[in-house]
Amino acid sequence: MTLDSGQVFHWEKVGHGFVGAIGEEAVYVEQRGEILRVNPGARELVGNYFALDHPLAEICASFPHDPIMGTARNFCRGLRIIRQRKWECLATFICSSMKQVAHIRQISHALRKRFGDRRKIENGAGGSRTTWTGKFARVDEPGGESINHVVHTFPSAQRLAQSSEKELRECALGYRARNLLATAQLVASGATDLEACSLLSDVDLRETLCELPGVGAKVANCVMLFAYERLRAFPIDVWIERVLRQEYFPRKKRMTTQQLRAFSETYFGEHGGYAQQYLFHHARMNKNAKSRAPRHRRKEVGHESPRRPCPSKAGQFVSGAAVR
Repeated sequence: MTLDSGQVFHWEKVGHGFVGAIGEEAVYVEQRGEILRVNPGARELVGNYFALDHPLAEICASFPHDPIMGTARNFCRGLRIIRQRKWECLATFICSSMKQVAHIRQISHALRKRFGDRRKIENGAGGSRTTWTGKFARVDEPGGESINHVVHTFPSAQRLAQSSEKELRECALGYRARNLLATAQLVASGATDLEACSLLSDVDLRETLCELPGVGAKVANCVMLFAYERLRAFPIDVWIERVLRQEYFPRKKRMTTQQLRAFSETYFGEHGGYAQQYLFHHARMNKNAKSRAPRHRRKEVGHESPRRPCPSKAGQFVSGAAVR
């Protein structure tokens, strides 16, 4: 569930698990109950990536107690906010503008194959369990089956800055190619220091990100949430806007996007980013079904207009999972 919740777009199902790249490392992960099986040497990397240190039960307990939030919380049980590399996250969400998840996945894979570095996950037939990086063997089959899979890392800002808009357009970016190239050049030149931005307040970080080509409020909030671990950040895309309007303000037809942002910042609280991700994934996975929250129990919240304007998102990894 976590890997298919609109946060990352390159992981692939292989056997009983998933393969992908975390930074420069090729990784295989497989969940068995509350245990994550990973390839040798990747335990700490995977634990940090899937934020297994986040107190998920406490976070979910902090969500507002309303019917739709409760439904989303139960549906998405175990979903975590992934800790992403800053450039990769920023570039990916610049490419996501006006695109569906399937299209973003295609773009991500195209960029990786054309500009990224090749990494191989494999084991020879009869290999030992300690060096095995594919499907985990049964006790009576110490070598397991032969696995041979190639993944590609996400290209650095320096690599993309040396490309051309034409080359990027060939990866199905369309008009986003110009924005991605311009932002890559800013980051590669040092004009924008993504690591230094970690020291900024939420307000200043959002403002700084929004100055980059191709970055608006929604993309900035995604990057804040997924790359900078600002768990209050609440990205509002078409799915979330629909949820807010239909479930929280069904009788207010003239709520502006700015008012929805201000409401979300206060109503969903300290872990608003987690709440947003649960609402988003639940809405996307149930797009053809009516919400299970009973209509007669819903009540409108936030009747007063917001006072503060707001400046211009696989495998289910469960709470308490351990990495082995």
